[in-house]
Parts: sequence; structure tokens; C-alpha cells
Amino acid sequence: MVPAYKLTYCPVKALAEPIRLLMSYGNIEFEDFRFDMDDWPQIKATTPFGQVPVLEFKGTTAYQSIAICRYLAKQVKLTGANDIEDLEIDAVVDTVMDLRTKIVEYFYEEDAAVKERRRKPLFEETLPFYMKRMEAAAKKNKSHLAAGKLTWADVHFVGIVDYLSFMIGRDLLADCPSLQVMQKTVLKLPGIKEWVVKRPVTDY
Repeated sequence: MVPAYKLTYCPVKALAEPIRLLMSYGNIEFEDFRFDMDDWPQIKATTPFGQVPVLEFKGTTAYQSIAICRYLAKQVKLTGANDIEDLEIDAVVDTVMDLRTKIVEYFYEEDAAVKERRRKPLFEETLPFYMKRMEAAAKKNKSHLAAGKLTWADVHFVGIVDYLSFMIGRDLLADCPSLQVMQKTVLKLPGIKEWVVKRPVTDY
């Protein structure tokens, strides 16, 4: 039987892994289509805005990773109990994506001189600033990122953290014990635990 959901992405974890974790948590069967990068020009032309991930299901072609995650979170009951909790979750997820943007600006910079200039502010200012506050949020929320309980914010962060760590060349959570507890909790969840065992091995 063909799965009702088809996820299209590059052959890595990166932005698609939170989607994979959410579907695994909810026992949603999906086709994990990881295209060869040589085929990207042809695949790009078929996507809504020339980007991936794309999730196809029930006649819908969904795009934008966070929008997809938010939709799936509703399906698998990992949203907040009310609008205020959802606001808190959304703010945390957006903050994580802000951090990703700052790391990406450094990692993908092709001009060696510019990249070197960006290195010190990133490693000495930006990362400590963000991670100190993320760790404090996790400590306040009983080793979760929002609402004092497991939400899709936790799953999203755990899904993307390998990518972030890869780009900075070290474990982003090394000095964050509460975030480490959260990571272990998410990776042991039924469905997610099984997915982690069987997923393709990639650097990020």
C-alpha cells in the first residue's frame, strides 16, 4: 500500500527531520523521498516556490517547513492547550529559526575573508546569547521549551539540532543540561525511537 504522505527533500536531515520526527511520533506512514542532488533542477521546477521540503497528501502540496510542522503538530496532538501556549510555542520555534539563519549566514559564506569576520561574533556573541536563553527556557519548563510539557517545539528543535551542530562544527547542546534532557526525552518517544534506528545515516 502506498503511504498517504510523501515527503520530498535532499538526502539529509536538516529542515525535513522535524517533519519526519512528527510523522513518526504520530505513526503516520510516509514516503521519505530523498532525491539525488543531480536531479534537483528538475525537481525544483515542480515545487510551489522552488524550495523543499514539500509534503504531499490528500491532494495537497504543502510547503514551508514550519507550516508543515505546525499542521502535523495539530494532527498528532502536540500543540498547546490554548492560544497563549501556542503563542509561546510559535515564539520558541521562530527563535530557533532565527538562530539557524545566523548560523547559515556564516556556514554558507563562500568568501573566506567575510566568513572569518563573521566567525568571532557568531561564536563569542550570538551563540552564547541564544543558548543561554534557550537553556533557561528549558530549565523553567521542566526540560521542555514551552508550556512546561512536551510540544512540537521540542520535537522541532531536536530534529534540527544535528544540522545546527554540523554547521558550527561542535555540539550546540554541550553546555546545556536541560536541553540535553529534552533531547533524550524526544529521541526515546515511541515512534521517534524506531525512526532514529532505521533512518539513513547522514552527517546532518
